[in-house]
Amino acid sequence: MDINMIDLMDLEDLDMLETTRRPDRHRHRVNPFELSDEDFRYKYRFSKRFGEKIVGILREDLVHDPRGCPLSPEIQVVCALRNWARHEIQDDTADLHGVSQPVVSRTCKKVAEILSRKSREFIKMPTTLNEQQETIRKFRSIANFPTVIGAIDCTHIRVKKVNADGGQLYINRKGFSSINVQVVCDADLKIMDIVTRWRGSVHDSRIFRECRLKQRFEAGAFSGILLGDSGYHCTPYLSTPLLNPTTPQEERYNRSHIRTRNTVERCFGLWKQRFRCLLRGMFGDIETAKKNNCCMCCTTQYGHRHERRCVFW
Repeated sequence: MDINMIDLMDLEDLDMLETTRRPDRHRHRVNPFELSDEDFRYKYRFSKRFGEKIVGILREDLVHDPRGCPLSPEIQVVCALRNWARHEIQDDTADLHGVSQPVVSRTCKKVAEILSRKSREFIKMPTTLNEQQETIRKFRSIANFPTVIGAIDCTHIRVKKVNADGGQLYINRKGFSSINVQVVCDADLKIMDIVTRWRGSVHDSRIFRECRLKQRFEAGAFSGILLGDSGYHCTPYLSTPLLNPTTPQEERYNRSHIRTRNTVERCFGLWKQRFRCLLRGMFGDIETAKKNNCCMCCTTQYGHRHERRCVFW
């Protein structure tokens, strides 16, 4: 065979390899904190200052292997925030930040695990007498209901259908799979206690009956009481509304109770609006969903500490 013909065949093979080569998905990565504050808020639903504070908390835990093309702590944090807050498809988040979808998935899980470990720094009941008195004062200013230290309720977070044994226990009374999350908040809508381990079919009263917070109230750790709806049992440390008020005093009690306890309902609404994945449903595995609930609560609490206004939109 002629040498020129061999060279021509080699060139054709090279052209074929070029056309079948796997496209490079790792585009140039841009530091999102170089955006203006308005653009950053539009893309991530948080202010740039808030994002920088979160990066500062997690930087030491997000140290990366210098080999290859590692993600900086800034990129890891904003990937997680965008995925949770906008409930965006992970492929879209990956394309925006020049990474692959599996990298975004692993990054969100990693950030969630780190935040959940730090949750006790931000999610906690008032412990000192001064803190408890200030919380009671703020609740009383709403509708003159005395000695209230927190409003308690549960909300269902949708999860994907569980096919393992016992999966039917995740189906709640509304007919979809969920985890039942118990929250206690203060008058500023700050979450002070959260329980995320119960299946959707479990009643609210059982979650409270078996939680550590109930034991702390029975031990006299707090000087105030909780407000709950009629699904809870009325106890010396948990007040519920009267089902059939007959006197003007009882009606005034119910009105004051409802207005004061409404803080936890508002907290749920604003929390789910900030993190759309809580509103529309979480479709990872169950354990990751529980950690995500805790870490999003932790992220919210950090915002309350470092921003004068409420962090929700």
